[in-house]
Amino acid sequence: MPISPSSSAQAAREAVAKRLRDLRKGAGLTVVELASRCHWHHAKTSRIENAHTAPSAKDIRAWCRACGADDEAEDLVIQSLNAESMYTEWRLQARRGLKALQEDWVQFFHETRLFRVYSSTMVPGLLQTEGYATALLGGIADFSEIQNDGADAAATRVERSRVIHEPGHRFVLLIEEAALHYQIGDSEAMAAQLGYLLTAGALPAVSLGVIPFSTPARSMWPNETFHVYDDTLVSVELVSAQVNIVQPTEIALYVKTFRKLQQLAVYGAEARALILKAIEALD
Repeated sequence: MPISPSSSAQAAREAVAKRLRDLRKGAGLTVVELASRCHWHHAKTSRIENAHTAPSAKDIRAWCRACGADDEAEDLVIQSLNAESMYTEWRLQARRGLKALQEDWVQFFHETRLFRVYSSTMVPGLLQTEGYATALLGGIADFSEIQNDGADAAATRVERSRVIHEPGHRFVLLIEEAALHYQIGDSEAMAAQLGYLLTAGALPAVSLGVIPFSTPARSMWPNETFHVYDDTLVSVELVSAQVNIVQPTEIALYVKTFRKLQQLAVYGAEARALILKAIEALD
């Protein structure tokens, strides 16, 4: 099972804290002595070393200077920034509206060569129709009590998804059969969405797999929705946050999980049959 994303973020913070503590001890400084050199209260040193407070870039540079380790400062600053960016609250991320969130990923999508997406609960964003995306994003905005620009965000998401028609990209998408039956929006929007899956799943650059309800003794259980971009970033969607994972060992765990899930999926005619079954269930 992949490591909990929130635990991963905390572990990354703790790694920075441990390195700072090691630098202090290596320099032969007590907590009080380091605080004196950095011109802050010794309690702040303890909070940083115990990963209760995230150090600022200024804090890290002052700390390294006090320990005679200026050459380590910039690497630690980058490591700390990465740790803090791994876990981003939805409210903070969505402050500019959901449309802006979709726009933030446009350039990244153009630069990514291989997209691997697993979704246990909904149609992946890359294959969402405007009606389906409007209902989904509008619901997210209402639940999170943020600006509801779901319709504009949906239009931007669909426009962003045109990357599947651009040469130079591959898309390997896996969904649980349940995602075909969870009705997002009204029956008309859901029927249009399922119909589009039949078309999009046949595109040359797209591999669409469906993991059937009836998969016997499955070796990999349903997981949280996650996206693997090339081999450099994993994005995990939680109720409270989007978690961006950059640690190579954790990315490898998600890739391993994805490969196991691929083995459970059906493709081609079998996948289309499950989509048609879901369309028929709407009547």
